[in-house]
Amino acid sequence: MKHQWLGLLVLLALLGCSDRSAVPSAVKGELDALDWRYATDPHGSKAAVDGDLVQDGIARIAFTRVPRVDEQNNSWVELIYDLPAGSLGGYSSISLEYLSSSDLVVKLSQLEYGEQGDQSYAHYQTVLSAATDWRQVTLVLSDFERPDWTPATSIDHGIVAAHVNAIYLVPDLTDDAGGQASLSIRAIRLTE
Repeated sequence: MKHQWLGLLVLLALLGCSDRSAVPSAVKGELDALDWRYATDPHGSKAAVDGDLVQDGIARIAFTRVPRVDEQNNSWVELIYDLPAGSLGGYSSISLEYLSSSDLVVKLSQLEYGEQGDQSYAHYQTVLSAATDWRQVTLVLSDFERPDWTPATSIDHGIVAAHVNAIYLVPDLTDDAGGQASLSIRAIRLTE
C-alpha cells in the first residue's frame, strides 16, 4: 500500500511539472496567433494568406513587394511578431525556426526608430539566408547591427532591449526590383 501511494505521489508530481501553461508561449517557442500580424505599404505591395495567418502552429505568408515608388515613398512588406510581454527586456537571444524563399531580414522594432521616436534611426537588424528546408537559428543581440542606409547624422542608441516591442521578419527584396517571396515560421523562442 505504501508503494502505491508513493507511485501516485510521483505521478502527480510529474503531471504538475508537465503543466507548461504557466510558461509564456514565447519562452516555449509555440506560436500564439494573437502575437502575429503583417503589414504592407500603401503603394501596391501585397500579402497573401490562405485562411488564418497562423494555422497548425505555423505562420505562413507570401508577399509581393512593388519597387520603390520614389525618393519619399518606399515600398515594404513585413511579418510582425509582437512580443507577448511588450518588451525584449530580460532576454538575450532569439531562436527562430523558418522557411524562406529569399534571404530573411530580422529587425528589432525599437521605440526610438518608429514614427513616435526621436529620428535617431535606432534600428537594428541581421540577415539570415534563404531556407527551403526548415532551418533553426539562434541570434544573440550582438548579431544585430544598424543597416548601411542609416544616416551618418543619426544617434546610435545601441539596442535597448526594454524598448524593443516586436520582431519584424522581412523578405530581403530590393528597393529597385521589388519581388515575391514566401515565408513560414514554425517556432520562435526568447531566452535569457
